[in-house]
Amino acid sequence: MDLTDLARRAGRTRWFARLGRATSRLDRRLQRATGGRWTVLGRARLPQLVLTTTGRRSGEPREVVLLHVRHEDAWVVLGSNWGQAHHPAWALNLLADPRARVTVEGATHEVAARLATPAESRVLLPRLRETWPGYEAYEQRAGRDLHLFVLEPVR
Repeated sequence: MDLTDLARRAGRTRWFARLGRATSRLDRRLQRATGGRWTVLGRARLPQLVLTTTGRRSGEPREVVLLHVRHEDAWVVLGSNWGQAHHPAWALNLLADPRARVTVEGATHEVAARLATPAESRVLLPRLRETWPGYEAYEQRAGRDLHLFVLEPVR
C-alpha cells in the first residue's frame, strides 16, 4: 500500500481533512515545481489539477490544488472544502467570475466554470466519490449543498 492508497482510506476522517488543509500550500508549490508529477502524497496517482481563479475581493490570482474527473472535454471539481460548513473561497471566486485556468500534467488551459446541472450531478458525483471516497464524509459533515463545477475549455 502506498501513500495514495492510505490517503484514500484515511480521507474520510476529520484529522485527514485538517492535515489536507494544512499542507495545501506545500502541495501547490510541489505541483508547480514538478509540472504536476508529484504531490505531498508522492507520485501523482490521483487526478489532480491546479485551478487558478481571480479573487473576488482582491482581484489577485488564487491557486488551489483539486481532485477532478474528466467529463467529455471538461474537468469536474467539487467544492467540498474538506467538509467544512462554509464554501471554499475558490468556489465563491468562480461564482463571481467563471473565467479561470487549470493546469493539468504541466499544460495550462483557459476554462469557463459553470455549476453542473442536476442530471450531470447524478452522473458525476458518484464518479468523484469513486475517485476520492472522502467526498461522501465531507458532504455529510458540511451540512450544506456542495457546489459541483464543470470547467469547460475556452476555445
